[in-house]
Amino acid sequence: MAQSLWRSTMIVSFMTLMSRILGLVRDMVLLNVFGAGGVMDAFLVAFKIPNFFRRLFAEGAFSQAFVPVLTEYKTQKDHQAVQILISRVAGALTMILSLMSVFAVVAAPLIITLFAPGFQGSPDKFELAVELLRLTFPYLLLMSLTAFASSVLNSYGSFATPSIAPVLLNLTMIAAALWARPWFSPEILSLGWAVIVAGILQLAIQIPELWNRKLLIPPKVDFQHEGVRRILKLMTPALFGVSVVQINLLLNTIWASFMQTGSVTWLYSAERMTELPLGLIGIAIATVILPALSAKHAEQDHEKFRQMIDWAARVILLVGVPCSVAMFFLSEPIIHALFMKGEFGPTDVSKTALALQGMSLSILTFMLIKIFAPAFYARQDTRTPVRIGLIAVAVNMVLNVVLIGLFKWAGWANPHICLALSSTLASCVNAGLLYWHLHRQDVYRFGSHWKRISGQYLIANTGLVLTLWLILPYYPEHAHQLVRALAVIAMCAVAGVGFSVALFASGFRVRDLRHP
Repeated sequence: MAQSLWRSTMIVSFMTLMSRILGLVRDMVLLNVFGAGGVMDAFLVAFKIPNFFRRLFAEGAFSQAFVPVLTEYKTQKDHQAVQILISRVAGALTMILSLMSVFAVVAAPLIITLFAPGFQGSPDKFELAVELLRLTFPYLLLMSLTAFASSVLNSYGSFATPSIAPVLLNLTMIAAALWARPWFSPEILSLGWAVIVAGILQLAIQIPELWNRKLLIPPKVDFQHEGVRRILKLMTPALFGVSVVQINLLLNTIWASFMQTGSVTWLYSAERMTELPLGLIGIAIATVILPALSAKHAEQDHEKFRQMIDWAARVILLVGVPCSVAMFFLSEPIIHALFMKGEFGPTDVSKTALALQGMSLSILTFMLIKIFAPAFYARQDTRTPVRIGLIAVAVNMVLNVVLIGLFKWAGWANPHICLALSSTLASCVNAGLLYWHLHRQDVYRFGSHWKRISGQYLIANTGLVLTLWLILPYYPEHAHQLVRALAVIAMCAVAGVGFSVALFASGFRVRDLRHP
């Protein structure tokens, strides 16, 4: 099982790496072309709203509720029953999200007012955001169906094709920014149309494999189907529990809309950088572990269930801690190397780097959430994560008010850093409470072997910090962008060597990542 999980994780991780690299290229192109001003802020808000609901419904609550039920049908029923379930779920999903899309297009001004109230002080930015939202919101339907298809394929052990889909979004947006924008007025509308085209392509790429596996079943609306009712019942509380991270980030967007122009873009750019390691490992492991955990729960194999969580935790902490540390120390060189060009100037670099430092710890905590939350959903327990999620949202809201008030009272600049810190601290609360409940319910707890593991990881990360401290002064700040980017890559590689040497010197061996 460990080898199977590793193989699936590596497939997802590799394809995610390709997507994240293209995502960085996409962000470099967009920021160089459109800058960090009001036009880019308007697009990012308009794009964040369907993305928020996509992660809430499709990649969040829906997937976590659907996969355990589908896995149970696969384990306990015949293929025809599975086909009927897929058909009925597809019908319900299409109907609900189609109605949501129609409502969003009609009520776009109201939605922008709710999600970015600060834009009302700038009529041009507000109207542009409304127009862009009407273009981008149907992406929710397309991507939700894509996520549905991906969940089906993942449940059958297929991870390669679903992992390719995000690459198409990045390629389409890059093409729009570089070549299609002169055909639109204002030019930023080219990105709105690119989002729709990408959604169609991402769904289309899933269809051949679904057809080959006899899983491409015409959708039919039937809310009385037993599987649909169970999924909806599980999904309702999971809407908050699994997507609390997105809720917190969206709350930050609301606050940022009242701040200095560019704040939305600075926070977005920092968030995108944290998503690189999160996507490579955290999301990759979460993608493959949910079907595996669901299967072990259906088989009532509680020991294997614990071993899978323990394996995932070891991998997450091995990777997540150094990623958080490196992102903190290298925040300014990374942002400077990747984005300092064209309309993205020195002020934008320093503001974004501050936000990235504030978010750096969240890389680790978000990864832990990605493995602890599925342990509840695999057991079809959606109530516990939702209670924890609501607490984390409340913490984020209170911290926003407190920290922004403190910054204002002290007369400090850069209030957007408060939003980054609030999200990070709220994610710490979320991850901590998830683990505490797993421990209290005797589902999973760190065993005695974690004393040795913790010591090894501490030594390795000490080596990482010392290496970073030694090489940071050598960053070529005034060199060409390509040279700067290569220098950052080299610094990351050297830091990785320092970490690895210290790790293996501590007694760690690759076999330690196998199941105990």
